[in-house]
Amino acid sequence: MSSTNLTLGPVTFYDFEVPCEINFGGKQRLAMHRLPGGVRVIDALGRDDADIVFSGIFCGNDATLRARLLDEMRASGALLPMTWDVFFYTVVIAQFQANYSTKNWIPYRIVCTVLRDEASALIQGAVSLGTSVLSDVGAAINLALSSGVDISSLQSTISDTSATVRDTAAYNIAQSVIAAAQSSLTSAISAAGTALPIDAITSPGTANSGVASLTSAVGASQQLSQLTIAQSYVGRAATNLANAST
Repeated sequence: MSSTNLTLGPVTFYDFEVPCEINFGGKQRLAMHRLPGGVRVIDALGRDDADIVFSGIFCGNDATLRARLLDEMRASGALLPMTWDVFFYTVVIAQFQANYSTKNWIPYRIVCTVLRDEASALIQGAVSLGTSVLSDVGAAINLALSSGVDISSLQSTISDTSATVRDTAAYNIAQSVIAAAQSSLTSAISAAGTALPIDAITSPGTANSGVASLTSAVGASQQLSQLTIAQSYVGRAATNLANAST
């Protein structure tokens, strides 16, 4: 997977951080009724996604900081987007284990519990383009607003019935508004990342200041995760619009 772009929340994995392999899949929950004569009746109760588990090595000058950030996200229990290749899940970090060797070399192992497979609707093609885009935009607006970013203009723009029809005026306006929303979210994510009190966590002046910095970091990491998920939804809406037919 060395050439695959893997992201978890605000963290993008590079070089030795990228795992050699990553699992996906799970089970179908089944209720089996055994009838006389060996006849079976099976009721399918729905998907039961397996935990996503992977490992790697944080290396470089910021290895400790990146490992600590993931541990804070684990502690916060925040919902995080996880993407690689054609996969897109919303997950919670169930376990994060790291072994400090040196400040530049920290092997890690992550277990993520899946809340939703966000890409399944795209693969199944079960939802119409307009409904899918509106759903993604609505989710993105709510997540962004909770983090102080207003992209609500997307809603009225995408609601136009011609917004998903290529080469119409409404379609071109929708493309422009989505691009502006992506730019706003990117700026907000950058600002939220800059606001993380990493230095204060790693070198707290006092115990009280250290606790305050950790509390601040949890809040900032939750904001980062919400903004990143919102950006993922807007990105998927943009991709769906780009694939719209005439």
